[in-house]
Amino acid sequence: MVARIFTLCFIFLSTTSVFASPKIEHWQTSNGGRVYFVAAPELPMVDIQVVFDAGSARDGDLSGMALLSNGMLNEGAAGLDTDQIAVAFDDVGAKFGNSSQRDMAMLSLRSLTAESALTPALKMFTDVLTKPDFPQASFERLQKQILIGLQGEKQSPSAIASRAFYSNLYGQHPYAAMPSGNEVSVKKITLESLKAFYKQYYVAKNAVVILVGAIDKTQAKEVAEQLLSALPTGEKAAALPKVASLKIAKKVMIEHPSSQTHIVLGQVGINRGDNDYFALYVGNHILGGSGLVSQLSNEVREKRGLSYSVYSYFRPMRELGPYQFGLQTRNDQADEALNVMQNTLQNFIKNGPTTEELLAAKQNITGGFALRVDSNSKIAGYLAMIGFYDLPLSYLDTFKVSVNAVTINDIKEAYSRRIHADKMIMVMVGGKAE
Repeated sequence: MVARIFTLCFIFLSTTSVFASPKIEHWQTSNGGRVYFVAAPELPMVDIQVVFDAGSARDGDLSGMALLSNGMLNEGAAGLDTDQIAVAFDDVGAKFGNSSQRDMAMLSLRSLTAESALTPALKMFTDVLTKPDFPQASFERLQKQILIGLQGEKQSPSAIASRAFYSNLYGQHPYAAMPSGNEVSVKKITLESLKAFYKQYYVAKNAVVILVGAIDKTQAKEVAEQLLSALPTGEKAAALPKVASLKIAKKVMIEHPSSQTHIVLGQVGINRGDNDYFALYVGNHILGGSGLVSQLSNEVREKRGLSYSVYSYFRPMRELGPYQFGLQTRNDQADEALNVMQNTLQNFIKNGPTTEELLAAKQNITGGFALRVDSNSKIAGYLAMIGFYDLPLSYLDTFKVSVNAVTINDIKEAYSRRIHADKMIMVMVGGKAE
């Protein structure tokens, strides 16, 4: 019955606008964890995330460590096995999740706020977070699954291209490795190394707690304390090394038995909180981030029919994330498609967008803003970003103002200063690549 009520609430929440501009409250727990809270009393639910600076950038020599460590947390905790943990959440209609990326690792919980549901859900969530058992059998199973996935990547041109792009773009920087690691490193990971990783990074001072839902601030403080009180205080993860810009262009061609060539082009881009963020974000929306109406789509798809789709996007991270372009096309059209993509970028850097394109982009971005914060889970996602990257609490309040303030000159100046079409990594994976 509880699970049924939860499902009905979730459907309602998914289709109802909750907040246009949520009020964010922020404090620290007694052992140094940072907390971000938004009261959303409309529905009897709460979304909770605990985010750690424990992504693959912290893997060191054993890439895949962060992913495997995070994946082990709900495999066994406080003496319960993974099936018992799943049943404990299911019995009260709660939904548990965990994930690991380059910068961060996360655990999440969604629960009804009725005491009969929230109390047991929080206890189980706290046990998973603070009392993982790291069972040997689960470790061997997950390790094997990752190795099978890595074998499968060898059959995927897009996976091969992405791996080669990051490796060549970042060199010796921690961002160079894929979160899933590689076969050599994953095989070297041991249960003891996973426990050591957890002990170092899953600590209060390295954590950000996100709470969004139908609880008051007093309850939110109690929940945050419960979640982190059993963790050691620890220390915040050390700063990552700075990312070096590319000095010269590099072309990487990888032969693969495919009728299509996958092309990835790019350079280092921006970090979260970057002063050029909005100028580059709006500019890229026009260039290649707005789907079929972008300049790249017009040049590559509409005018020449070289590819069904073409994209470009910034992926801002703690340090400079990638600015990436991509498409796939017939092998015999690969060089032409690459040239068109490069020429379109060069023209955009030189000329910028038209007045009409800028107006349309602003209307599209700001017009869809309400959908970005129309559910507890979406608000929680933004709070995680704001908290983890130390963005101002006013970020959501000023988002539309910041977008609307961007001018053509802002875009041209930022692109000419930050984007270098002649110094990019070019990766081509296809049947005739030599």
